[in-house]
Amino acid sequence: MQGGSSGIGYGLKYQARCISDVRADTDHTSFLTGTLSLKEENEVHLIRLSSGGTELVCEGLFSHPNEIWDLASCPFDQRIFSTVYSTGESYGAAIWQIPELYGELNSPQLEKITSLGAHVGKIKCILWWPCGRHDKLISIDEENLFLWSLDMPKKAIQVQLQESAGLHNLSGGAWDPHDVNALAATSESSIQFWDLRTMMKTNLIERSHVRNVDYNPKKPHVIVTAEDESGICIWDIRKSKAPVQELPGHTHWTWAVRCNPEHEGLILSSGTDSTVNLWLASPFSRDELTSETLVDSPTRQPDPLLNSYSDYEDSVYGLAWSSREPWIFASLSYDGRVVVESVKPFLFRK
Repeated sequence: MQGGSSGIGYGLKYQARCISDVRADTDHTSFLTGTLSLKEENEVHLIRLSSGGTELVCEGLFSHPNEIWDLASCPFDQRIFSTVYSTGESYGAAIWQIPELYGELNSPQLEKITSLGAHVGKIKCILWWPCGRHDKLISIDEENLFLWSLDMPKKAIQVQLQESAGLHNLSGGAWDPHDVNALAATSESSIQFWDLRTMMKTNLIERSHVRNVDYNPKKPHVIVTAEDESGICIWDIRKSKAPVQELPGHTHWTWAVRCNPEHEGLILSSGTDSTVNLWLASPFSRDELTSETLVDSPTRQPDPLLNSYSDYEDSVYGLAWSSREPWIFASLSYDGRVVVESVKPFLFRK
């Protein structure tokens, strides 16, 4: 199904690439987003969906000193988040805290809790373990993985483990919600799997130009990747010779993929074709997809594309499901436009 946007919009002042669900805010459907302006003072916006679900309200607007390339909300404290930023000459990363009385202050200032200062190369992302309170963080640059120990009361952070990825040029990663010791990292030529206890690789899938990876939060051992050439691939990492399922992806680069936090098989993707796609992946594993199943039950293989949201004027780099209302997602296009949509009309279609 092709369609425009029936969603709720919100405009940022500058260009932007990243948006995050505020998972720790259990009272509101909230998102954090940050801008990417080289010449101007950048901004972090705290956005909330109104109680009636009809508008997006800016609950907080904060200055950020540099252009933001990655932003992630802390999963156990709604006032804490991380950013990766560029000064134009180098990259840095920091943990920030929103002031407690931000709604009552004229010019609320973010408090920098600590900086992640061990990186030398271009930092790609900071990862929080998605399933609750945890005193560890992961950061990834082009050549290295870092495991950090975070002491929030002391506002201190230190490197616990560090490992080089070798010749692979790392581009990002995802932390396994089913296993606090497991990480998937993407590179220009592979998907790497790491054991964080030893900082050693446990598996490798040779794959070119993987731009994004996400774990299926409802099904262990399953990941989804966004790839330049193959679109979207779903993998069972226990049988990693070939994907379990491939989805067409986008007409240009598929940039981001996000698995729904509650609904099995529901996947969002976005790309540089100015489109967000909503997919329903097959519930079958590769072993279950026999020729007999495909011939005798063709109705079991419906079109996986549930909807295509095409009312964008620029590449869509940012995607985030709401963990509080898992039928709602936010998207962010490079021109600074946030759109929040509901997928309820498509949940029980198949």
